[in-house]
Amino acid sequence: MARVKPTAKKLRLAKAGRESQSVPTWVIARTDGKVRMNPKSRRNWRTSKIKP
Repeated sequence: MARVKPTAKKLRLAKAGRESQSVPTWVIARTDGKVRMNPKSRRNWRTSKIKP
């Protein structure tokens, strides 16, 4: 990928990086372990791409 990215693409990549974080411990504790996984954290950089 190019080193110099368009700003819009950079913002999309940053948003995807924030969304892919794991669920906080206090959320798991508050929901009695029912919420453990973040559905958006399954995206892999090689298999599924973000909109260009």
